[in-house]
Amino acid sequence: MSSPARIAIIGGGPAGLFAAEYLGTKGFAVSVFERMPTPGRKFLMAGRGGLNLTHSEAENRFLDRYRAARDWLAPMLDGFSPADLRNWADGLGAETFIGSSGRVFPRAMKASPLLRAWRHRLEALGVEFHWRMRWTGWNDDALQFQSEAGESFEFQSDAVILALGGASWPRLGSDAGWTRRLGERGVDIAPFQASNCGVEIGWSDVVRERFSGEPLKTIALSCGEERVAGEAMIAAYGLEGGAVYALSDPIRRALAAGRCELRLDLRTNLTVEQLAAKLARVRKGQSLSTVLRKTLGLAPQAAALVREAGEVSRDPQALAAHIKSIPLSVTAQRGLDRAISSAGGIARSAVDDQLMLKAIPGTFVAGEMLDWDAPTGGYLLQATFATGLAAAKGVEAWLNAEGR
Repeated sequence: MSSPARIAIIGGGPAGLFAAEYLGTKGFAVSVFERMPTPGRKFLMAGRGGLNLTHSEAENRFLDRYRAARDWLAPMLDGFSPADLRNWADGLGAETFIGSSGRVFPRAMKASPLLRAWRHRLEALGVEFHWRMRWTGWNDDALQFQSEAGESFEFQSDAVILALGGASWPRLGSDAGWTRRLGERGVDIAPFQASNCGVEIGWSDVVRERFSGEPLKTIALSCGEERVAGEAMIAAYGLEGGAVYALSDPIRRALAAGRCELRLDLRTNLTVEQLAAKLARVRKGQSLSTVLRKTLGLAPQAAALVREAGEVSRDPQALAAHIKSIPLSVTAQRGLDRAISSAGGIARSAVDDQLMLKAIPGTFVAGEMLDWDAPTGGYLLQATFATGLAAAKGVEAWLNAEGR
């Protein structure tokens, strides 16, 4: 009786681990190689504030979050949907719930219990783990690795899944060091850029020194024609938070075109006309600070941003229009070292429909190595799991076709 095919999975994040789980259930001999001492380091980081696994919104709206990659990812997200991810987590004892925003979380609100249960399941399936092993390329058909001690190691496999992550948070393992090796083999790779990151704004000394770290709640931000309601946080360097992250793509495009201006709406629950009517009833002689605080209920940090653009008109209509559309000039996005995710990676044209590299038959890719992007809110993890499963099924189909 022939021995099972050997599968090497390089990368111990969600995409790699999920591929390992599927292939382990199919009886393959699966070995996972990870450069860090434990799996899922970025997964654990994502769960520090509550592990947002996926989102419960309607399918079309959900798919739209992936922008240019929508059509590419749609079949994979159909193959492993948000409902499937919730069922999978429930099966590991990490029962999920839907939050008020539609986001889906484990009731424990942590990644570590889920990751421990997942690792036990993988070990029960016979998946082997090799920690502190950095992939360095190939020696003919054999994969080459280097241990933390500097020792070389080779591994022969029948198929490979690369799940090495993108380029964000490099200290957690995703340093994009693989780009050179794949580029040398003819794989088309789009340059990595920061996504889901803060933006730099030249605040006045007053805002920077007095209000750094203060939240802006129930606001909306616009970049060009795109508008996102949510929250943000004033930082010494500029602005960060969910509403900013969701606009990463249009901000990136505007900066590339030479100029990026955000528009901040501090009163999303009122129209310009409603605000103007409130302001028209203000008694003469009241200071602008009093009007912003008492009449409009703006927090001190929000009131400071009203003045940030310079002299403010007291005409009710003009002031109302200003409060609904405060201009914020963005000079740059923050770097990859602190970005939640990255845009760029292996081009769609470089892989087939089963995520196998056209230039390297038998080698598949998954997760953030691929050139897709999405906002926070569960979309990143959902696509990471879905592409991990798609790559694993691609390996299975390829090996069956090859008769291995």
